[in-house]
Amino acid sequence: MKKLLLATANSGKVLEYKALLRSLPIELVSLKDMGITMAVEEDGKTFEENSVKKAMMYHGLSGLPVLSDDGGIEIDYLNGKPGVLSRRWPGYEASDEELIGMTLEKLKGVPKKRRTARLVVCVTLLFPGDETLYVAEAAKEGVIGTKPVNHEEGYPFRAIFYLPELKKYYSELSAEDEIRVGHRKKAIEILIPIIREKLL
Repeated sequence: MKKLLLATANSGKVLEYKALLRSLPIELVSLKDMGITMAVEEDGKTFEENSVKKAMMYHGLSGLPVLSDDGGIEIDYLNGKPGVLSRRWPGYEASDEELIGMTLEKLKGVPKKRRTARLVVCVTLLFPGDETLYVAEAAKEGVIGTKPVNHEEGYPFRAIFYLPELKKYYSELSAEDEIRVGHRKKAIEILIPIIREKLL
């Protein structure tokens, strides 16, 4: 069975990708499975730059085909910030609690109709011997709430990201809901035919 390296140390993200790719007869391995502890400096100016950088570095370390991603949140009232700096918004690697607090403070008193935002993800596929990088970007539109709900460690913005069409916070979605309506699903659907072509 062909292996595909999931270039993340986030165990929640590994589970999400395993669910999204469960229809494919491939073995998904994580950085932890491979004993890789080196982190990528995410200094790109776009989600794509960071995602591509991860794919290239972890392919170099493992020799395996790689699926990597980078993502964050874009808040319209803040002119798209924090964007690519989502995790490092204050100028350093912030905790979930700091990021939630910072976001809510910056939007204090802002009416709901001006609290629109989107979760963005950029997914990259890299295959050994193939000079082409396959990239797909997707977004999920929503609104920033006024307090965190069901905060899951490693996903600060999901706890304050409200989905009006579902009347739920992203953090309240079941695993099945997330696979059905999440932004990663949109990106993966674009890339699954490429995985089939290259690995199966």
